[in-house]
Amino acid sequence: MTEKKYTIKDIAKLAGVSKGTVDRVIHNRGRVSKEACEKVNQVIAEIDYQPNLIARNLKKNKIYRIYSLIPDAKLDHYWWPTIKGIDQALKEFKPFGLILEKLYFDPKESKSFQEQSDLALSLNPDAILMAPVFHKESLDLFEKCKERSIVIASFNNHIDKLGLENFIGQDLIQSGRVAAGLIDKITNKKCHIGILHINEESHMKNKEKGFRSYFKEKYKKPKEIVTYSLTSNENVNLKDKISQFLKKNAGISAIFVTNSKAYLIANLLKNENKKIMIVGYDLLNENIKLLKNGDIEFLIHQKPYRQAYLGVSYLAENLLFGKKIPSQNLLPIDIITAENVKYYAN
Repeated sequence: MTEKKYTIKDIAKLAGVSKGTVDRVIHNRGRVSKEACEKVNQVIAEIDYQPNLIARNLKKNKIYRIYSLIPDAKLDHYWWPTIKGIDQALKEFKPFGLILEKLYFDPKESKSFQEQSDLALSLNPDAILMAPVFHKESLDLFEKCKERSIVIASFNNHIDKLGLENFIGQDLIQSGRVAAGLIDKITNKKCHIGILHINEESHMKNKEKGFRSYFKEKYKKPKEIVTYSLTSNENVNLKDKISQFLKKNAGISAIFVTNSKAYLIANLLKNENKKIMIVGYDLLNENIKLLKNGDIEFLIHQKPYRQAYLGVSYLAENLLFGKKIPSQNLLPIDIITAENVKYYAN
């Protein structure tokens, strides 16, 4: 049995008032007597009336513009799923008068992010979705959007000073703790552990913070954990740098790679016939292949497609239908193994 869809005419009849009175109560406009207002609100509560937000927006005939600021996936393949997520959300909301344009920046160059941020602001957007890779520049963009009443949301990694306002992603500290728990289960108590940041970003430090806190809380005598960071200007000799790190720390039996580059470490170890347990992030084809072969033990899935899709959806629903954007949406932290990866790979 289908549920009856009530109209303003139905509510007016049930409340014993005119359609105009019901319209004024629902939209909070014009003068209505206290008695009439109470009658209408009582009927609305009894029938659980929900206004047709879609029809209301179509009557406005307004076009909304959203700009997304994301890293260029040609430079870092991790971001390909975010493009697909954005495109899917746009496909769903485009019929309601939504225009979305993607602006790409170099994930290694803060200047590139700044230039694209300035471009987005110059285009007078109604909303911006950003991946805040660069802390200072992202914070600056957020403040400018607030000054201009531009709706803004972030995904993937949040800006610490803003807490988790309009953020879609994962609890990065907890993510690091999950990685620590996995390594703890597959190594002995006295093992040495390496943490590897490749092209370090702020979110990696949060993962490391969670990782270290796990072992600090669990063991009276802390495990030996050494951190090594490779900055972007060292990428030319990346393999050499990693090889030097491993030679200098020959006792390491497990490595936590804090981004999607676990395959670089796994391939290097494979070529040198070394067996070190690896826990990393993200379902890149290179990572999946090595996971299936046993060269990577675990991957943590950050759901980039879902993050971007929800980011656009929340902004669209806010602009089109007046729905409040959740202050935060922390997605589950999924552990991917060789046995369950086939259910996630596509």
